Amino acid sequence: MSDEVAIEPKLGKPTHHLKQGDVGIVVPLDFNYTHPFTFKSGQIISELTLRYETYGSLNATRDNAILVCHALSGDHHCAGWHKIEDRKPGWWNNIIGPGKAVDTNHFYVICANVLGGCQGSTGPTSIDPKTHKAYGMSFPFVTISDVVRSQKLLLDHLGVSELHAIMGGSMGGMTALQFGIEFPDYVKRVLAMATTARESAQAIAFNEVGRQAIMQDPAWNKGDYPRDGGPRVGLAIARMMAHITYLSDTSMDRKFGRRRTQSQSPQGEPSLNAPFEVESYLKHQGQSFINRFDANSYLTITRALDNFDLAQSYGSLEKAVAQVKSEYLIVGFESDWLFPPEQNREIALALLKNGKRASYAELATDLGHDSFLLESEELYNIVRSFLGRKSTNSDFAI
Repeated sequence: MSDEVAIEPKLGKPTHHLKQGDVGIVVPLDFNYTHPFTFKSGQIISELTLRYETYGSLNATRDNAILVCHALSGDHHCAGWHKIEDRKPGWWNNIIGPGKAVDTNHFYVICANVLGGCQGSTGPTSIDPKTHKAYGMSFPFVTISDVVRSQKLLLDHLGVSELHAIMGGSMGGMTALQFGIEFPDYVKRVLAMATTARESAQAIAFNEVGRQAIMQDPAWNKGDYPRDGGPRVGLAIARMMAHITYLSDTSMDRKFGRRRTQSQSPQGEPSLNAPFEVESYLKHQGQSFINRFDANSYLTITRALDNFDLAQSYGSLEKAVAQVKSEYLIVGFESDWLFPPEQNREIALALLKNGKRASYAELATDLGHDSFLLESEELYNIVRSFLGRKSTNSDFAI
């Protein structure tokens, strides 16, 4: 184990508010790496922090760990509850917990907020030790490879000898793929869902519209804004734009249709402000997002997504996966038009062409890109089967 400092995980006792299979009340932890970290760009920061959570226990052989990688708008809080009053648990609570598809009775699950994020990990909102001011837009250019290498430092600190699996959807899937390429001897299984080896021009275009909404907001001020201020209007619009791409036409029609809100004029005519339910829903998504996310982090992370290109980085997709040793499962979703099934199949085919152990599953949901986050017994069964059950020693490591 390295000499970096982190707080040990603590799980609270279950209460009547928690359901069977929940991991309970969890406490976020900080891993402080007090040495220089060099980005792929060559830029260097003197130290970094990753905020993370863990669920379950590391076994005596330290090889039952599963690293969960979050998507663009996610964070380290993927299961359990921070406090009993919280309205929502972690973003993948439906799949992680005792007896669930990712069974914390048998696995030690770790999830970290990405480098460049804004939920406790070092990013644009962090204080630059050299200037004693927030990095802002001077924060180094982040790549998915940088995210992977920073999280490997965390795993080394925790004493994980090898990963039983790494898994994630969307950006989390990209991270899982990159991890399997950079550390082929360290990870046994890679599970990537609703992801891509490189974004399409359309996906990049949607991200750019969101970035422009932020940068054209006068309150962005070239990235120099107070922690409690900034381009809230622009960031909300960026979130609204992105959220549309996470859904499908069918799911939106089923949930909202053309139903109007109750906002009407005295004459009973629709109001100009919010005539349709779907508009109110998107406005709510935008407003809730600005209360938990930073605009400069949004710019940083979407640029990391756009520049992720395994074929360009390694010469071809086949060359990118030529040295991997893990077993792979790629999962696509029929209604995902952001990272459509064919982009997921392309990854599995490249692996198979190289003689790698790879499988592809495609689920016929109509929920769009976010299908990997939603409740699905079919998905749970696929995940449970792929991960298997790690034989654990009753003598757990501390």
